[in-house]
Amino acid sequence: MKVALVAALPMYEFPWTADAQDELWTSIAGRLRRAGLAAPDALTRGRAPEEVWRDPALVFGQTCGYPYVTALQRRVALIATPSYGFEGCEGAGHRSFIVARRDDERRDLRAFRSARAALNALDSNTGMNLFRAALAPLAGGEPFFASVEVAGSHVASLGAIVEGRADVAAIDCVTFALLQRGRADLTGAVKIVARGALAPGLPFIASARLNPAAVEAVRASLFATLDDPALAAARRTLGLVGAAKLGPRDYAPIVELEREAVRLGYPELA
Repeated sequence: MKVALVAALPMYEFPWTADAQDELWTSIAGRLRRAGLAAPDALTRGRAPEEVWRDPALVFGQTCGYPYVTALQRRVALIATPSYGFEGCEGAGHRSFIVARRDDERRDLRAFRSARAALNALDSNTGMNLFRAALAPLAGGEPFFASVEVAGSHVASLGAIVEGRADVAAIDCVTFALLQRGRADLTGAVKIVARGALAPGLPFIASARLNPAAVEAVRASLFATLDDPALAAARRTLGLVGAAKLGPRDYAPIVELEREAVRLGYPELA
């Protein structure tokens, strides 16, 4: 039985970016077909990202850097790492914006000791790992917060702050920029109190079961799409300005940040 290939871009999709994501994939898929390779007609939506990342039929997807280094390296092939043109991004790197309510009088991260934190997921690089790395030198080997809520998404973390259930959270700078376009009610209600370390961005991936020639064809199709003048509007909507071919070693800084937090006695965001 022929296995249906899967393509999905769940990490930065919002109602106002979905059409641009579709345009991006349609271009990549068309180039793959012209090269004689099969490609899904449309992006898959509605599946849990963790399930998509592990799908042996995945031909094009995007994952967070922390799950990549901790769980996925043997299961996926790196295609490329996108570069975004938003504040907080540098080349193929990005960072967290640590935010609080705009009317909160505290202006320094140290002042949020014993506050309430929110994070999108325990396996998030921007929401947890970079947040933990920023706090580790301040925590003194002790819990820093009075409570930590796992909100389920960056949007939900911002909502927890705006609604008064949390005081501070770390938000991926790409997500923050995209939300400024479609959820200014959230981003306009918070201020940036600190910035996380620069780390490799969210990589485009395929299943490691895809043969190397096919991975290279996907990579070539992606780079051609990122250079195509006809896709300029879609790229602007997504903030995409290019991509870099990174390897597993380029993601080592994510692990090094975790190790440093452990060395400082702050192994968990708490």
